[in-house]
Amino acid sequence: MRKFDSKKLVVATHNAGKLEEIARLMEPYGIQTVSAGELGYDEPVETEDNFIGNARIKAHYAAKKSGMPALADDSGIAVNGLNGAPGVYTADWSETPNGRDFVMAMTKTWQKLEDISAPFPRTAQFCCTLVLAWPDGHDEVFEGKINGQVIWPMKGDEGHGYDPIFQPDGYDITFGEMDRWEKNKISHRADAFRKLVEDCFK
Repeated sequence: MRKFDSKKLVVATHNAGKLEEIARLMEPYGIQTVSAGELGYDEPVETEDNFIGNARIKAHYAAKKSGMPALADDSGIAVNGLNGAPGVYTADWSETPNGRDFVMAMTKTWQKLEDISAPFPRTAQFCCTLVLAWPDGHDEVFEGKINGQVIWPMKGDEGHGYDPIFQPDGYDITFGEMDRWEKNKISHRADAFRKLVEDCFK
């Protein structure tokens, strides 16, 4: 397991919210973060059918372009009643000609469960894969998840993506109703990040 010994990290994202989350997680280690978007990099095409593959594409692209270590995240929701869909295609289910519409995507997810009369509780997991890549081609991979269920109707306007229909185990509110920073303590990304810190930062 390679240790991280740099003071600067490229976060391979164009999402300001994701950058803010990761920057806050990095603060205790004195690491400065900059996003691929801020550096003006294009987003590489994600051609894999799994989280690890797509996270690797993004991390290695940013590491090679910048000459610095880069961290990429690929994440999504896997609904058991839909055989793990949308999974790696979570964002794709929200695509429209005018950008992403997650209300449409959540409605589509629930309707598919209704169409097959999926039994309750309609269990699901949010999954996250983090890949930390170096310019020499080395990488380390960390996977996290949180179990819960898909509920309807949508609840809450915090968070993003499918948060308003995901109720984590042990809670009676959705991610969409949860304070953002409280969610970030228990989320799939927090789970993966704990493993990253344990292996690469300690």
